[in-house]
Amino acid sequence: MDLFTPHGKSEEQKDETAHGSMPLAARMRPETLEEVAGQKHLLSDGKLLRRAIETDRFSSLIFYGPPGVGKTTLAFVIAKQTSAYFVMLNGVESNVSDIRDKIAEAKARQTLHGQKTILFVDELHRFNKAQQDVLLPHLERGTVRFIGATTENPFFAINSAMLSRSQIFPLEPVPDEEIITLLRRAISDPKRGLGFMKLSVEDDALAHLALKADGDVRKALTALEVAALSTPRGADGSVCVTLEVAEESIQKKAIRYDRMGDGHYDTISAFIKSMRGSDPDAALYWLAFMLNAGEDIRFIARRLVICASEDVGLADSNALRVALAAAQAAEMLGMPEARIPLAHATVYIATAPKSNSAYMGINAALKDVQEGKTLAVPDHLATPTRKKLARLRGVSEEDTTYKYAHDFGEEHFVPQAYLPEGRVYYHPTTNGLELRISERLQYLRNKH
Repeated sequence: MDLFTPHGKSEEQKDETAHGSMPLAARMRPETLEEVAGQKHLLSDGKLLRRAIETDRFSSLIFYGPPGVGKTTLAFVIAKQTSAYFVMLNGVESNVSDIRDKIAEAKARQTLHGQKTILFVDELHRFNKAQQDVLLPHLERGTVRFIGATTENPFFAINSAMLSRSQIFPLEPVPDEEIITLLRRAISDPKRGLGFMKLSVEDDALAHLALKADGDVRKALTALEVAALSTPRGADGSVCVTLEVAEESIQKKAIRYDRMGDGHYDTISAFIKSMRGSDPDAALYWLAFMLNAGEDIRFIARRLVICASEDVGLADSNALRVALAAAQAAEMLGMPEARIPLAHATVYIATAPKSNSAYMGINAALKDVQEGKTLAVPDHLATPTRKKLARLRGVSEEDTTYKYAHDFGEEHFVPQAYLPEGRVYYHPTTNGLELRISERLQYLRNKH
């Protein structure tokens, strides 16, 4: 510190002030494809997206993935690599007028300077149909090269007309080891990162930041910056970020779960398939995930009832009783106690023997009803009035007589046709209690 240092700040403190005007995550934004973390399935040599960028042969792209995985970053890198002018809009803030203004500017830029424009729309799923439709003719004419980013499944959130004009690329969470590499780069980089500080970060602190970031690079870098700038300096001006500091600097991981979107449908799908696949541990995890995210317990209970009947079925009919009881108990108790009967039913269904024979049977019968010729009720099963009409048509007394099963022996069974053409819809398995059903049914069918 000397008389020529403004406001009495050291050179190191001046650097810190200058860097502080822009978040670390923004300063460390990659500038080349080689610096982009993760996304090897899209950016490795020979992959379609990399070829399209390197040859400058693309028109409209949609990047889909969770927050902090590089959607905006990749758009910036593409603009830089292709020497295009970069224009950014946000689906929350922008309107039709903003879109038209940017399109007009792009036309003028192409005419006056021969420069292409990349129009990047973040939160694309927030655009309504009218906003998306404004873009369509300009995408077809090539007025702008369009890149959209969304955290929602584009097949649900984006108009089909725009989807048909775009290539969709899903981005994945960045692996922990690559996040750690980026954190180390930020620690050592004196221009864009925190290299202007006497900063050291323990290995277990870096590992914790990467783990809790859950694939979100922005979250990890933000937590590192908070830790570095809020930790008191030592006597020599150095800062040491320990595991304890790292734990305080990164918030509890927020579970991304849209009850009307992907999180809802993907998680319930994983829950059901885990029970169907007889994996109680996975089923309990997905149940806990939904409960923690605030899913409607009645929705979960309904899925348990369906799974108990569809997937366990006659192999253990008690599963349906347990599911119904759990649904009633959960409704009566509410959360947090509702988790207990729901878990009870989840484990029971997951570990029960499985049979979907009743489910497959009703589906096959419905298909015949909907697509096939309607079958007439056999005369001997019809009402007395129908039987009289049948006899007037010449049908014999024997063929119109219904045989009451309880009048025939100890088994209370008599061979009799209940369906024309002898169709078979129910094919029992030999799983669980359905083995006994299978054996009895085969015995009875052999008597016909």
